[in-house]
Amino acid sequence: MKKNEFNEILKKINLSRQEFADMTSLSYGSVSNWNDGKQPVPGWVESWLQNYIKAKDIDKVAETMRPYIECGEK
Repeated sequence: MKKNEFNEILKKINLSRQEFADMTSLSYGSVSNWNDGKQPVPGWVESWLQNYIKAKDIDKVAETMRPYIECGEK
């Protein structure tokens, strides 16, 4: 993954670099220093972002279904 791809995905999912750094226990400086040369974006970042996006989608579905599930509980 190239740095510009990483930045585009963050923008698309409305996640700042600082938020990403906090969520992954990385320093903001480390994330900001990624580039396509000496410090490329680590390989695990792409799958982490894919899983984050899937989890957010599942959360949306669960929230949408909650009223229908709760009304059946007694």
